[in-house]
Amino acid sequence: MKYTYTHKTISIALSLLVLFSTLSLTIEKHFCGDVLIDVSIFSESEKCGDAEFSKQKQADNIKINCCKDEIDLIEGLSEVTLKSFEDLETIQQNVLFAYTYSYIRLIADLPTLLVPHKDYFPPVLIEDIQVLDETYLI
Repeated sequence: MKYTYTHKTISIALSLLVLFSTLSLTIEKHFCGDVLIDVSIFSESEKCGDAEFSKQKQADNIKINCCKDEIDLIEGLSEVTLKSFEDLETIQQNVLFAYTYSYIRLIADLPTLLVPHKDYFPPVLIEDIQVLDETYLI
């Protein structure tokens, strides 16, 4: 019983590992001066009031941009390669073939096992003999 929970937990953990190792993320940060204004993962980050500030300075013919955007790209696995049987070396092909053949033979022989007590039915107990003889095991 506890092995099934362990097996399911390990299976879920491995599937999440494969999912997150192939996932790519783009993290966009918006700074105004040295202050972090907004961080966004799946959408564009919101800009601060830099446009209003630059409009006021454009009237004075001075163009100042204190805001900057920083983009961090976290790349996952871009390619998942699958090897075919022909890509393996000869010794690896032989070992793989022998391994699978031996286990197929084991599985094929299981249904032919003879169970000698398959058709045996125990006798129907009318009364409990130990209770009648008042013999109890302690």
